[in-house]
Amino acid sequence: MRKRFLTLVALTLLPLIAGAGPASADQPDCSPAAEASASAASVKVWLAGDSTMSNPQSSCPVGWGSQFDPLFKEDVTVVNNAVAGRSIQTWLYESNVKSTKDSAGECVVSPRTFHQRWLNMLDPTNGMKAGDYLMIQFGINDGSRDCPRHVGSARYKELLAMMAKAAKDRGVTPIFLTPVSAIRCSGSSAVGTRGFLTETFDTGRASQVTVIDLHKLSYTLYNTLKLCPNNGDYTSGPVGAFFCNDHTHFEAAGARQIAGVVATALRDQRIPLSGHLK
Repeated sequence: MRKRFLTLVALTLLPLIAGAGPASADQPDCSPAAEASASAASVKVWLAGDSTMSNPQSSCPVGWGSQFDPLFKEDVTVVNNAVAGRSIQTWLYESNVKSTKDSAGECVVSPRTFHQRWLNMLDPTNGMKAGDYLMIQFGINDGSRDCPRHVGSARYKELLAMMAKAAKDRGVTPIFLTPVSAIRCSGSSAVGTRGFLTETFDTGRASQVTVIDLHKLSYTLYNTLKLCPNNGDYTSGPVGAFFCNDHTHFEAAGARQIAGVVATALRDQRIPLSGHLK
């Protein structure tokens, strides 16, 4: 009897001693494979830009950044922090950019305290982390002559370089994009409409950051779709299906196509982020 009792005890304790029993349903799987899987799922693509990139507040406009996430596999999350109407300076220092200019012709920024959106992205716990990507697209509102949106060439390059450095310091890969073009026709051809192209490329070279020329890619797409010539009626026809009732902002269908152009550029330029695309 005693021998049988001891045998039963040994059989009961054996899995606990050997650690051979399967994890119960309410126990987390802490195996190396599970940790590697969790790590692979943590890649984030952070977006900073204006209305042509931002999430929609109504049916139109729709920024292309809001259509970007579905193009990636499940291991990527797109965090869209683009905000309508912002230049690079008002995006960074909103409410601290004054309506007056200094002696150099730049809008006065006082105090030089970042807006919470950028502070959140810099946060060591919840913000950008090593292995993430930061895609930056400004240059549309920056060309305004008036403050607070006005940004001069030198200031634009300074702020773009600063954002890139902040990303790199955290192990994040920055990617610059030239501003997406509005639709403007010269005869039967769509032509470029934006500035800050040279500034974006110059900063890319100086900061060793890859540049996607979304400006050129976008008006090339308009030509492929034969959106020119048009009669200026943005409520009908192919141009109306692509753009809101203006020459700048996108319907959802147009935004999806611009997002697709950016994804194709990731592949064509062999940017490592392209490995996460579907």
